[in-house]
Amino acid sequence: RPGETVLGGRFATQPGGKGANQACAAARLGGRVRMVGRVGDDGFGVELRRGLEADGVDTRGVQVSAALPSGVALIFVDASGQNQIVVAAGANQTLTRGDVDEAIAGASEGFLLLQLESPLETIEHAAALGARRGLGVVLDPAPARALPDTLLANVSCLTPNESEALALLGRPGSAVSLAEAPGVARALLERGPRAVVLKLGAQGAYADAGSGGRHFPAPRVEALDATAAGDTFNGAFAVALAEGRPFADAVAFANAAAALSVTRLGAQVSIPSRSEVDATRW
Repeated sequence: RPGETVLGGRFATQPGGKGANQACAAARLGGRVRMVGRVGDDGFGVELRRGLEADGVDTRGVQVSAALPSGVALIFVDASGQNQIVVAAGANQTLTRGDVDEAIAGASEGFLLLQLESPLETIEHAAALGARRGLGVVLDPAPARALPDTLLANVSCLTPNESEALALLGRPGSAVSLAEAPGVARALLERGPRAVVLKLGAQGAYADAGSGGRHFPAPRVEALDATAAGDTFNGAFAVALAEGRPFADAVAFANAAAALSVTRLGAQVSIPSRSEVDATRW
């Protein structure tokens, strides 16, 4: 509360960022990945690029903004593994349409993973360009904000969590029950995306590709930290689709990867390897 000081527990500094986490997850799970973004001319920027490169991510699309620091997120994790996040966007807010054009010039297949930690006009441009080029456009609408239908119309699959889904629909609250999930998914489909995967935390996911929805229960695990679980889901989901797996199999694979990630503390350090996910019964 305002004016209140509370005691915390362990502190750690680790590479993160929604886009970078998804790039890391996709690469670690077997995808060929190019990251598009911006960092500051600082130690964090160097660390972020090196971490991605160590996982095999092509970072030639990561530009340096000398005038701004790298983006930073302050993440508070409670005893049950749930988190609260405050983001200082930094250099992410200088990503331009030109950066996107240069990075994905010539791309004609694969998947474009988008998040909302960059300027909205740049994200809209990237989605439209990706759709024109025939790429699968997967949008993670986080941090939560209102979005225009013109953007959602270029989205192949929208992947909000509960609070993000409700924010997109202009509804109050932060939780969606399993009974409410089909209606929420249908309402989101009416906004324009061709498929919706509603991420429900410990309840798993509810997916609807326009021909009827299905609940995918989450594997039962002991959750320590939900940080980057949604990003792990998106990276895994895109890899599975790129490998030609059916939509339902891709959701189940992503569910398993996300469940493994919450058993570990941290962001990119919590993302599992392909062999770990393949060894689970997803």
